Parts: sequence; structure tokens; C-alpha cells
Amino acid sequence: MSDCLFCKIVEGEIPARVEAETEHILAFHDINPVAPVHVLLVPKQHVADSAAELTAEDGPLLGELFELAARIAAANELDEGWRVVTNVGPAAGQTIFHLHFHLMGGWEAPQP
Repeated sequence: MSDCLFCKIVEGEIPARVEAETEHILAFHDINPVAPVHVLLVPKQHVADSAAELTAEDGPLLGELFELAARIAAANELDEGWRVVTNVGPAAGQTIFHLHFHLMGGWEAPQP
């Protein structure tokens, strides 16, 4: 999608601080972090606007994404815990319509 911010980041048209990547997933730091560690995990291919469009066929992609999330959490020493969140739709706070997940952690105390 030519006007999609995350597609442009994946293509290297917009710079990002990349944390890690796999064949199908790019993980980079959020520019407005809400946690000490706040990394976005984005499929390199624009497979869906949000999680509402996922099907069983997307299972392998999600498995790869969550495996990468666990590796990133371990690399950032989030041994006490971490969170993965996705927003679906504007009412839930979604502002970029390219499937993505937020990996957050590193708080000193548990967050609500």
C-alpha cells in the first residue's frame, strides 16, 4: 500500500530504529513509547489492516511474530514480564491501519 506508514518503514523509505526482524516480520521501536521497552512488530507484507481481518491461514505468521516477541523480550531482559497488545479500530486507539502488535515491558511495578 503506497500510503501506508508501516509499508514505507518496511521498504526503508522512512527510517526506524530496528530491534530485530525475521523473513516476514519487522520489529522496531515506537517513536512515542509508553513503556521503557516499546517495540512494534509489523508483518512485512500488508496482510490486514487489523487483527479483525485475520483468518486461520494467518496462523504461521502469528506464530513467527510471537516467537520474535519472546526473543525480543529475552534480549531486553524483561524477565519479570511483558505485554503484547494490538488495537482494532479507531475506538480502540488504532491510528495506523496495518496489522501490528505492541511489545511493552520494563516497568518497575506492574501496570494495569
